[in-house]
Order: sequence, then C-alpha cells, then structure tokens
Amino acid sequence: MKKALSLFMVFVLILGVLAACGPTREDVKEDVKEEDNNQTEQNTDDNATADNEMPEKPESLKVWVNDEEKQKEALQTIFDKYTEETGIEIDVTAISMLDQVEAIALDGPAGNGPDIFFQPHDRIGSIVAAGHADPVDLGDALDTYTQSAVDAVTYDGETYGAPLVVETYGLFYNKDLVENAPATIEELNAIAAEHTDAAAGTYGFLMEAANFYFAYPFLGTYGAYVFNKADGAYDVTDIGLANEGAVEGATQIQSWFQSGQIPVEVNPDIISGLFSEGKASVVLSGPWNIPAFKEALGDKLGTAPLPTINGENAKSFMGVKSWMLSTYSENQEWATDLMKFITNEENSLHYYEVAGEMPANENALNSDAVTSNELVAAFAEQSQYGEPMPSAPEMAQVWEPIGNALSFIAKGEPVEEVLQEAVELIKQNIAAAQ
Repeated sequence: MKKALSLFMVFVLILGVLAACGPTREDVKEDVKEEDNNQTEQNTDDNATADNEMPEKPESLKVWVNDEEKQKEALQTIFDKYTEETGIEIDVTAISMLDQVEAIALDGPAGNGPDIFFQPHDRIGSIVAAGHADPVDLGDALDTYTQSAVDAVTYDGETYGAPLVVETYGLFYNKDLVENAPATIEELNAIAAEHTDAAAGTYGFLMEAANFYFAYPFLGTYGAYVFNKADGAYDVTDIGLANEGAVEGATQIQSWFQSGQIPVEVNPDIISGLFSEGKASVVLSGPWNIPAFKEALGDKLGTAPLPTINGENAKSFMGVKSWMLSTYSENQEWATDLMKFITNEENSLHYYEVAGEMPANENALNSDAVTSNELVAAFAEQSQYGEPMPSAPEMAQVWEPIGNALSFIAKGEPVEEVLQEAVELIKQNIAAAQ
C-alpha cells in the first residue's frame, strides 16, 4: 500500500513539472495563429505568382472565324502578328457565326472544338445555358471597350466575351431634298408631312416601322423596355412592352401609317429602291447600306444619328460581335490573351479598315480613322446611345409576338390592347419553353 502511494505521488510530481515547462493555452493560441498567418501569407504569395505568370505556351490555338472574306482577310493579318510575337500558331477554321453553336456542341466535347469562337452578343444567354462558354477575365482590358459593348457581353453579372464590333442604325438623308438631317422627332415629323406625296410615290421619311428591331428607338426612348435589368441580370418576368412609354411610342408609329407617310406594305427593298432613286428624303437603316447608297447618290448622301425624343438621344438597338471562350479549351489563359490582342486599339482599327465594321474598342471607335469618315461617324456616334439587345435566352420568345403586334398597329388596331396581348403571349411562351 505504501509502495502504491509512493508511485502515485511520483506520478503527480512528474505531471506538475511537465505542466510548468509546457506552453499555456494562450501560448498555444498564439503559435497556431502565427502558423496560420504564415500559411496565409504563403498562399497569397503563391496566388500572386500564379496570377502574374502565364502557363506554358501551347503550340497552337484553335479559332473559329465567321466565314466572310473581308473579315477573314483582316483577321489573318492579326493572327500572323500574334504568332510573330508569341510563337503560337493560330489554327483557323471558317464557319458561319450562325452555324458555330451547333458545331461546337458536337466538336467541343470531342476535343475538336475551338479555343475561341465568334458570336453576336444576343446569343450569349443560350450559349451559356448550353454550357459551351466560360466567363472571361479581361482584366484592365475591360476598360478599353465602350460601356455599351461591355454591357452587351455581360450576362448574369459575368463577362462572356471580348467585344470586337458594334453595330446599330441611324439616318440616311438626301442633301438635295433636305438641307439638314432632322435633329429632333418634331423635325422628323415635319419632313415626313411636308415631303410625302404618296400619289406621286415620294416620301419624306421611311423605315421598317413594323419591324421591332428598327422600331425600338420609338418605344424605348419613351420608356418601354424588353426585360428589366438590374445588377447585370435580366428579370424576364418584368416586361415593359405595354407600359405607358410603349403605348406612346407605338401610337407615334401608328400615326405614320395612318397618315400614309409610311406605306403599310413597306419593306427593305422598297426603302432602298425609293431612297436610291431620290424619291425618299430620309430613311432609317444601318451602315451596311453605305456602299449601295453612296454609289446611287454620291455626294448627295448624308448620315446622322437618330433624332432626339423629348430631349433624349434615341435608344437604338445595338448588336455586338465578340470573341467567346470555349468551355472545352485546355488553353484558356492563352486563348484570353489572344482575344485581348485581337480587340486592342491597333488591331481593332485594322479590322475596321479591312472588314468595314465599327470597332468596340473605345479609342479605335473615336479615332480619326473612324470619325473622319462622315458617313460612318454618325453610326459610331449613335452606337454610344445604343442599348444592347437582350442576351437572355427568353428573348427568342419576344420577336414574333411584338412583331405581329406592330403589324396589327400599322393596320389601325388599338395600340394599348394589342401591346398588352403581345406581352401576355410573350409570358406564356416563356413559361412554355421552361
């Protein structure tokens, strides 16, 4: 018994000595904290190194370009420069933009798809939903594009493209028929009234007013909208195509048809023919018509931004063509580098000079090369007021109902009632497609 008690006392004594020599609870906390801080600093340093260093260069990058000769010519020069600077070969395949998405759905998962491909921005939503594109980190380069172009490639708060081209429409006018382009909606209406003689086949103002794409400025500037957009995301349940502004704008459009100032049967061929023959004073169209109108009218041809409405610049629908980053790419960092290279100021200007499409790069768009061309400058200015067509997949359910509504309005149907019916149909179509 005494021996057991002695052993117990020795054990207690040893524990006491160890406790006196060991660290306190606070000492342990400080040691752990210091170790965590050291590890955090190490991780931060590692991340900084990773951010600042590109991965090993691939031998080549695969690029799908739109199958159009001038565009291919312009891009090949840019690709050659990139290869010269980086040593990376560019493997180019020409596929129509409208066919690329179907092709990447097959080739991407099989490892035969591109690293980057070229698309109009209004298809971004459906491309992302299908899982074919990843967000792209453009870094400081994001600030080099026009804000409207950045807005166009932003979907659900993420950037899904490097913008190359902006496209919108404006006014063409015949300087022999009107001294100046109409600067306001009131001036436009005055020209439409004074220069229209339907019996003689002459018109003051023509446009595809029952085409939603072209009609949007006369709806959106009054306060209409397709989908409400907040925090970079579309609320497709909030449709503003039958609100007070939409009704006011559609009533203005209806007045052009009811007065005979715009024929109900008007179409692009009629508009182009009458304007080229000197039988229309002002028409609303896009820069794609500059060559044909220039050939027909020569120095009599003028261009201008859309007229202001209630003192505000008209909100034309704007399209943006951009490079997108394939989900299936194994070289995403270098693919992003190529996207930024193609769309920098110098290369955007080269693309404009060869392919004839307005640059999304802000410095290039505002450069002398663009603004010194009076015919192009008006569209470049209008693009600054442009509103990107919604890129949500649900936009596919909008075009037909609102287009039919405008056709009914052109024929004299009640404006508000027709618009409300169109919005209800759009909502039904969206629900059915989900």
